[in-house]
Amino acid sequence: MSKLKDEIDVVERHLKILDIIIKEGPIGIIKLSEKTHLPPHKVRYSLRVLESNGLIKPSANGAMITEKTEEFINDFENIIQKIAAKIKSLEKLFAPR
Repeated sequence: MSKLKDEIDVVERHLKILDIIIKEGPIGIIKLSEKTHLPPHKVRYSLRVLESNGLIKPSANGAMITEKTEEFINDFENIIQKIAAKIKSLEKLFAPR
């Protein structure tokens, strides 16, 4: 189960970095590292993941959002609600009877 928490922590890191890029982009690795207090290699990894999902793209001035980012933001609340419903369902598995 600690692996699940680790995965959630990584997703949270990706989303925090995406949030900064949305608000302040284009922005480079060093600035992102300073703002997040994360080492550059972790920022770089998150940028790669975000780019591979089409949510950001590189530019001469740093990472910036794409057209797909807005679509993701619009769907985000729905995604969170689905995750919350799954968690509720899982909680019932081990609830006292």
